[in-house]
Amino acid sequence: MQSNTRFIPLNFSLLCLTACISQQIYAETGTLESVQQLDTLTLQATRSDTTWLHTPASVYRVEQKEQANNLGVNLTEMLKGVSGLQLNNRENYAQDLQLSMRGFGARSTFGVRGIRLYVDGIPATMPDGQGQTSNIDLSSLKDIEVLGGPFSALYGNSSGGTILTTTKNGQGRDSIALGYSGGSHNKGRADIVLQGGADKANEPSYVVSSSYFDTDGYREHSAAKKVLSNAKLSWDLEDGSKINWTVNHVDINADDPQGLTREQWQTNPKQQVPFLKQFDVRKEINQTQTGINWTKPLNDQHEIYSMAYLGHREVTQYQSIPNTAQKNPRHAGGVIDFERDYYGADLRWTGKDLLPNTRFSVGVAYDAMNEDRQGYENFILDQQNQPNYGVKGDLRRDEKNTLWNLDPYLQASWQFVPALRLDAGLRYSNVHFESEDHYIKGTNGDDSGKTDYDKVLPSAALTWDISPHVMSYVSYSKGFETPTFTEMAYPISGTSGINFALKPASSDNYEIGVKAKNRLGQFTAAIFQSKTEDDIVSGQSNNGRNTFRNAEQTLREGVELSWNKKLWRDLTAQASYSYLDATFDADVPEILNDKNEVLAGKIPKDNLIPGIAKNQAYASLGWLPEIGFNAGVDMHYMDKIYVNDSNTDAAPSYTVTSANVGYIWKNNDWKIKTFARVDNIFDKNYIGSVIVNDGNGRFFEPADGVNWSAGLNITKAF
Repeated sequence: MQSNTRFIPLNFSLLCLTACISQQIYAETGTLESVQQLDTLTLQATRSDTTWLHTPASVYRVEQKEQANNLGVNLTEMLKGVSGLQLNNRENYAQDLQLSMRGFGARSTFGVRGIRLYVDGIPATMPDGQGQTSNIDLSSLKDIEVLGGPFSALYGNSSGGTILTTTKNGQGRDSIALGYSGGSHNKGRADIVLQGGADKANEPSYVVSSSYFDTDGYREHSAAKKVLSNAKLSWDLEDGSKINWTVNHVDINADDPQGLTREQWQTNPKQQVPFLKQFDVRKEINQTQTGINWTKPLNDQHEIYSMAYLGHREVTQYQSIPNTAQKNPRHAGGVIDFERDYYGADLRWTGKDLLPNTRFSVGVAYDAMNEDRQGYENFILDQQNQPNYGVKGDLRRDEKNTLWNLDPYLQASWQFVPALRLDAGLRYSNVHFESEDHYIKGTNGDDSGKTDYDKVLPSAALTWDISPHVMSYVSYSKGFETPTFTEMAYPISGTSGINFALKPASSDNYEIGVKAKNRLGQFTAAIFQSKTEDDIVSGQSNNGRNTFRNAEQTLREGVELSWNKKLWRDLTAQASYSYLDATFDADVPEILNDKNEVLAGKIPKDNLIPGIAKNQAYASLGWLPEIGFNAGVDMHYMDKIYVNDSNTDAAPSYTVTSANVGYIWKNNDWKIKTFARVDNIFDKNYIGSVIVNDGNGRFFEPADGVNWSAGLNITKAF
């Protein structure tokens, strides 16, 4: 199957960008009374102490609104319409969301890869680039910053994009909020939030949040339960220091319905493949972490930032691997069971105006992970020597994995003339892997080993302030992405042992952009290109085993547009569009075993990278007063997504529409919020996400049809 979407030529993109700049300059000739006040909030994502308008990067801040009429369970509810971000809800709480930015991370069959995640400054991504969104608490969330493009290289390994979430600080009087939401498929979510501000310096403000969510699931065998708690203490000290201490715990038990073939999806999208029911595929996750960050101004010119964190994560996953496949003495079994301790720190000094109109930052980041990983058979033989699946059987894998990085970095900014600024950064990213094999039995030999990856990552951006309300920029960076331990866990052959032959990816990233904020609204446009060598791509997904290999060259090129404006009083509008052409830029040869059997097929040059939509579009309209009645409607278009490297099949394109209403009532002591919403109003039968290169052809994870939710939240201040 071939794509029928035409590529937008680079010269046409530049023409569009020039037209956008001209339009925004023309808009400023109107009366200044209609120009909205510029955003005075500085962004944390680029560590440059600049506002959105003057940040030379594709960065978006999404505020948690009082009128957020949703369940508050998944990031997909909040990060709608962010240009360049592809965020898919699998309707599968055992495998997390499917998240990619400009095509980076699209290969992931579970969790998040290639994108750095942070919660209150604490990494939610391991040193190898494996991350998860499950510990992000939407009940206490303040905002999310999404950073794409070259500036993401400031965060080191696996930073094809960066997402930073920030929870609220306690404010004002002590209060308690109780909420309950429900919806289709017996969804239910109860939450409680306690919060209060500090009356004096050196006294802490606090936010404590806890929620319980459960659902029967849209599909067969997709029930889930989730408990999430988050606590944050904040101090503003008399010397100007700021301290934030957070504690987070998440506990998830979720069934896994797995994917469907195209025929199975078209027959019944809610089904689980009947043969797979015997395996009782499921995942249990338990994670607790804590972290503290401290910012101290030494004087008007010098500031110190420090952060430290530690956490513990336990995962048990039952897979659908037949006992016949596990007869191979080097097979790692059908149950994954590991415990992981992780910890780290970041120390940074910032100097302002040490030279005229300059800003310097120098820091070092340390992250480490110690993992105790076992594999077990997922069956026990009965008296008739037949397997009973879905239980933990004999040990088949036992290893200790160690992973750490120590990254020094620096940034500099120089406003060398009033309208021109140069930003530059340099980071030495290094990741060290080591695995000690303790399962040595018969022909299953010692698979211990270690390897090191490192790369110097420069970045630079030139900013031109065309006018007080229009800015343009050009930027470049070198990117770096190592394979994760999970991606190295299985060689292409599907046996046990670490795949140390997998190489890290290296990319050159370019971007040209323009931003404006005036009477026509807030507008961004960017064109970009990423050339990657040794890109990490999916090899094959078969019987619960996901293998990976390197592609010599890949190319990502595209255009991103976004716009939002308050049209009249409390009526707001938002729109965005993303175009991404992601291709293999050289042939990828097939991989054969010693019997000349094909383990991974050849990928021809110019094939599209699977898992990536070429076009996305979003539009929304909302009536959003602070109190009283509010309402909104939005539409999301997703282009077709190829499911394999050969581009022989694809999830079809789709457009879905959602609508919501709510009411907010306040007085001095009480606040009551209610909402109701309907998603996929027109009951579109579509694929929410895909399992790239699934060896059984079960590529498709169907999305929910028309579904509803409603909720009530009551807050009492004391």
